[in-house]
Amino acid sequence: MAVDAKAVKALRDKTGAPMLDCREALQETGCDIEKAIVYLREKGIASASKKSGRATKDGKVVSYIHPGDKLGVLVEINCETDFVARGEGFSEFAKDIAMQIAAANPRFLSQDDVPQDVIEEERKIYTTQALNEKKPEKVVEKIVEGRLKKFYTEACLLHQPFIKDDKLTVEDYVKSAIAKFGENIAIARFARFGLGDGA
Repeated sequence: MAVDAKAVKALRDKTGAPMLDCREALQETGCDIEKAIVYLREKGIASASKKSGRATKDGKVVSYIHPGDKLGVLVEINCETDFVARGEGFSEFAKDIAMQIAAANPRFLSQDDVPQDVIEEERKIYTTQALNEKKPEKVVEKIVEGRLKKFYTEACLLHQPFIKDDKLTVEDYVKSAIAKFGENIAIARFARFGLGDGA
C-alpha cells in the first residue's frame, strides 16, 4: 500500500519517530494516524525497555521557576551521552518533567521509593476510614489496596498522570523519550521549593 509522504511527515512531527518507522506504522495501520501513533508507542516502549538497563552517566540539572516566583523546581535527569543531553528535545523533555513536579507536587520518585513506615501509616488510615464507613470486613482489604494505589498515583512522580496528556503516566512519557532519543533516560532526583514551605 502506498503511503503519502505528507502523512509520514505528519506522523513524524507528532511522535519524533524515524521516517522509516513512521512509514511502516502507517502501512501496518492502513494510514490511520491515531492507530499509527499507538503502533509506534507500543514498538517504542518495547525498544525502550531494552534500553532501560543501560548506564546513564550524562544528563543535566534543570530548574523551573513558576510565574510569580513563589514556586521552583530542580530536577536531575540522566541520559547516556552528552550529545543527547545538549539537544533541544532533551531540554524540552526535562522542562516538562520540572513543570510536572511544580504542578503535581510528588513526594517520591516511584512506588519503590516510598518508605515502608509511610505505606503502613497510609494502610492504617485507609483501614480505619473503611471501617468507619461501615464497609463489610471482607471488602476492607480490597478498599485499602485501591486507596493505596490511588495514593501512589498522587504521591509518586512516575505514576502520576502526565500534565500535558493525562492518558499517559510520567513513566510512559519517560519511555516515549527513551524511544525518541534512542538511549536510556532516567529521572535521578528532584526538589520542589514553595515560598514559606520551610517555615
